[in-house]
Amino acid sequence: MKNIFSQKITEEVLERINNLTKDTQPKWGKMSVSQMLAHCSVTYEMVYTKKNQKPNAFTRWILKTIVKSAVVSEKPYPKNSRTAPQFLITDQKDFLEEKKKLENYIIQTQELGETHFDGKESNSFGKLTTAEWNIMFYKHLDHHLTQFGV
Repeated sequence: MKNIFSQKITEEVLERINNLTKDTQPKWGKMSVSQMLAHCSVTYEMVYTKKNQKPNAFTRWILKTIVKSAVVSEKPYPKNSRTAPQFLITDQKDFLEEKKKLENYIIQTQELGETHFDGKESNSFGKLTTAEWNIMFYKHLDHHLTQFGV
């Protein structure tokens, strides 16, 4: 798995994002490119904002026991897989605004670096290792950038 905390990989991901246009079409799925960018930002919003509430104890237990292994393993996400409700983006989004927001989150994450995330608490999965944070961030971005052919 590529390391999203490295400047080289961050630059590579940003280059892929910069190859998108407001008219880029997905190879699969229903989201527009703007919705996809907003969707990818949700992971970062959970880290950097209070926009999404922590799940209750029961839901968190389910997420930690069942969902976490799929999210933080190196196994790629299947195409058209279900997503959590807070990740569903159904309204129209502004391409340039969503692109800039996601780019800023990616840069902020790289600048904070691995040590900032080692043992950091996730809203959904509890404490994660640096490797788990990396996989969660990179695998999700790679999945959706591949979805849009970049």
